[in-house]
Formats: sequence, structure tokens, C-alpha cells
Amino acid sequence: MIFQAFFAALGQMSDPRFMRVLWRGVGLSLGLLIAIGLALGILVEMILPGSVSLPFIGTVGGLGIAAAIGVAVAMLVASVFLMVPVAAAFSAIFLDEVADAVEASHYPGQVGKPLPLAEGIADSALLFAVMVAVNLVALALSFVLGPLGPMLFWAVNGWLLGREYFLMAARRHLPRDQAVALASRHRGKLWIAGTLMAAPLSLPLVSLFIPVLGAATFTHLFQGLRNS
Repeated sequence: MIFQAFFAALGQMSDPRFMRVLWRGVGLSLGLLIAIGLALGILVEMILPGSVSLPFIGTVGGLGIAAAIGVAVAMLVASVFLMVPVAAAFSAIFLDEVADAVEASHYPGQVGKPLPLAEGIADSALLFAVMVAVNLVALALSFVLGPLGPMLFWAVNGWLLGREYFLMAARRHLPRDQAVALASRHRGKLWIAGTLMAAPLSLPLVSLFIPVLGAATFTHLFQGLRNS
């Protein structure tokens, strides 16, 4: 069932409705990261003095500009790690469109009701916060675990993505308590499916497709598990 859902979702990735959600998430993520980088660079340049006098060296200028460049480089490096959770959070706002496309194409008599926008934004913010927190912990532990670090990353993100994406799909059809109960009954399958989504997160470009692919896969999974 898991691989059936995955390949069915993969086969629909060229759907224009999928692509709209993907490019919206990536565009908003890039815009946010660039805006943060520019704001930090300007702030640092404003705070630091234009020049300082050092013993035996004399006056050294351009500190603000040098610091701003340093901030830009730091943001570029950080974006490698932040792009995935940020893109996932932005894409989550629009994932109802992916679920609509899947259900309209494969389950025409069972199209769910999109979540209210405010609820979708709240879920996106929670998903972003949890993904950042969990991945920071996993990153810290990876230094201790060495070669086992990637396995921890996949396992932790597999659990997180499996649960959250399934609940996003299930809550279009069920009250939250029933959706949570259904997720609990099938937690093992959801973890395996989530790990299938988490493994490509280590690949910078491929990882950008995961929110859309995950939403589609778990929409298929929900439809398959709801009556099991």
C-alpha cells in the first residue's frame, strides 16, 4: 500500500496544480531567506563603526561592510539547512490544493473539505517549529553517533513527516480526534512512509519536492486506510 501510494503520487508530479504549490513554496522561502539576510546585513553595518584604531596597525576601515558580507555568507550556508523546513512550512499552507488534485483525479466521490486558512497557517507554523527543533537535536546527536547520524535524521523526520502529513490529509474528512486515532492505529505504516519522504531530504534540490510529494502520497494512504 505504501509503495502504491508513493508511485501514484510520483506519477502525478507533473500536474500543474502540484507545480503551482511547489513553486509558490520555493519562491516564498527564497524571498524570506533573502529578506532576512539583507535585514541582518544592514543592521550589522549600522551597528558596527565604520573604522577602528588598533595598536601597531592603525586605522582599519570597512568593518560594517565586511560584517555584512559575513552575514550574507552565513545566511547562504544556513539556507542549506533552513530551506527544507521553510519550504515545507510555506508549502503546507497550500497543500490542500495538492490533496484536491489527488482526490479529484483518483477519488472523485470522496473529495475532502479544505481546512480554514487560519488553521492551515497555524499547522504550517507548528510544522516549521517542530521540524527545526527536531532537526537541531538530530544534528547535535549526529556528531556523537557518527555514521549512524543520517539514520537518526531519517528516523526522526520519518516519524514527524508521517504523522503530520497524514493528519493534514485525514482532517479534510474527519474531526481532529478521529484523525489522530486513525494515525495512532497505523503509526508503523506512517513511520515507514514518512521515512520514505525523509530520505531525500539530504539532497538539496530533490528535498524541495518533498512537501508536495508527501501531501499526495499521504492523501492516497489516507484513502486506503480510512476503511481498513
